[in-house]
Amino acid sequence: MYHWDFGALWPYRDLLLNGLLYTLFFTVVCVALGLAIGLASGLGRLSGNILISGPMRGYVELFRCTPVLVQLIWFYYALPVLSGIQISPAMASVLALSLYGGAFYSEIFRAGVVSIDAGQSEAGMAIGMTKPQIMRRVVLPQAFKRMVPPLMSQSIMQLKNTSLLSVLAIPDLLYQGQTAAHDLYRPLECYSIVAICYFAVLFPATIFSKRLENRLAQQDKG
Repeated sequence: MYHWDFGALWPYRDLLLNGLLYTLFFTVVCVALGLAIGLASGLGRLSGNILISGPMRGYVELFRCTPVLVQLIWFYYALPVLSGIQISPAMASVLALSLYGGAFYSEIFRAGVVSIDAGQSEAGMAIGMTKPQIMRRVVLPQAFKRMVPPLMSQSIMQLKNTSLLSVLAIPDLLYQGQTAAHDLYRPLECYSIVAICYFAVLFPATIFSKRLENRLAQQDKG
């Protein structure tokens, strides 16, 4: 029978904490960049100009239809060969996760804008508003309420995706857990603590997302 010994991990508490901080840092950066990319590409897909909407659709489909792990490896190993520019593991990680998340955010933004009744845009044009003004003052504020739940869900997925950064030797939570497991020869305790740390972060975020979704639903009914 296996004898659990979580006390053996105590000397590695700072290592694991630093790993968790790395995980949270990359999550915040990649979510912020992904949202910016998603907003730009989502609005670009709505453009009537095929020279704008075409490349945006190509980008979205490319990143949505390939595994994020493959993208991480490609950005780190293949992109430097093609560009001649050396890319650090951190830069490759940010590029891959931001563009991957941006593709999904793009569809959320596009769907949110499309869901708003066209009559509201027509009413804005009737009172002399320009298309950018209509988008900024009429469409986006209403669409945002519908976007929040899926945006939150995708952001939670982004946090989960950071666990893949360990393949590029980014010292995130999983990588530090692997280091501790290698030193202690106690993988069950190490990976259990890693799982508990992810749960401790993700569960409150999931609860917050659900409550926010319910609040917005009640506002729409009101």
